Amino acid sequence: MEKLKSTLEKIAPPDRELEKEAQNYLDSLTKPVGSLGILEEIARKIAGITGELKPKCPQKACILMAGDHGVVAEGVSAYPQEVTPQMVLNFLSGGAAMNVLSRHAGAELIVVDIGVAADLPDDPILLKRKVAYGTNNFAKGPAMTREQAVAALEVGIEVAEDCIKRGASLLGTGEMGIGNTTPSAAITAFYKQCDAREVCGFGTGLNEDLLQQKVKVVEKAIAINQPQADDTLDVLAKIGGLEIAGMAGVMLAAAANRKPVMIDGFISSAAALIAAHLHPHAVDYMLASHLSEEPGHAIALEMLGIKPFLRMNMRLGEGTGAALAMPIVDASLKIMHEMSTFADAGISTSLV
Repeated sequence: MEKLKSTLEKIAPPDRELEKEAQNYLDSLTKPVGSLGILEEIARKIAGITGELKPKCPQKACILMAGDHGVVAEGVSAYPQEVTPQMVLNFLSGGAAMNVLSRHAGAELIVVDIGVAADLPDDPILLKRKVAYGTNNFAKGPAMTREQAVAALEVGIEVAEDCIKRGASLLGTGEMGIGNTTPSAAITAFYKQCDAREVCGFGTGLNEDLLQQKVKVVEKAIAINQPQADDTLDVLAKIGGLEIAGMAGVMLAAAANRKPVMIDGFISSAAALIAAHLHPHAVDYMLASHLSEEPGHAIALEMLGIKPFLRMNMRLGEGTGAALAMPIVDASLKIMHEMSTFADAGISTSLV
């Protein structure tokens, strides 16, 4: 608990004055004011996050948290739980979409076993930080204990801190866990206080009957567990997941160390809701990579108040959207470094 407390204590607002200075500089570049849209928003936000007017292109790390969910016993997934360790092995062999897109972005990929319900082999890119062999079935009681929730948050903090110590200055969040759109839907529905039908999607390929089962399970989990809205750890422990907690920890560590962190899809956004409820300024350090096809994702991002860069009709998870969006951050910062100002180019602003 001490690691979590000290991390929360370090989180402060970004430098709003430097954000204004960055926007003034962007407005002086050889283009109509605001014409680079989201690229300008990113550059301005990262200036405030880092405290640097012209931050360098970042060293990137994608942290993929893997964990299982007892709720799969309720028939909420089209795939069996055995797929989680099989997919982790695919990450380790370099053959998953996340491997491809991490390489494309020039990002280190770190895979963390925070709660897979199986033992995994040793591997250079696998961190074995298992808190439990998956969560309990939250349709029958809490997903985990409060102590497990804190431990999983602290795993995320520690992994992120290690990446930052090794030079990473842009973190991406990703996950693997069969059934994990169900706790994500529960967290989102609970905080939105909306009908579960509004946030439940087809996940990895549900049919209509399974989707209705998923809706019922989410409603049942919230009703049985009665999470306390003013106690974020209670929400996380009762209706969350180990990899969701781990990603939230990564986000808190990024904020505490003044580094931007890339949110991926629906499960990542559920983790972001947990992080934002643990500390309101955590969201100031988040960048939303894309808008997932999962209906709950748009709702979660709206609650967080952050806009996605991309709409690519993606719903894979793993951190793929976060990795895909990382080169856009590079582009935004290169604008600050490489574009000429009107004064440098000798162009009269009265003609623009």
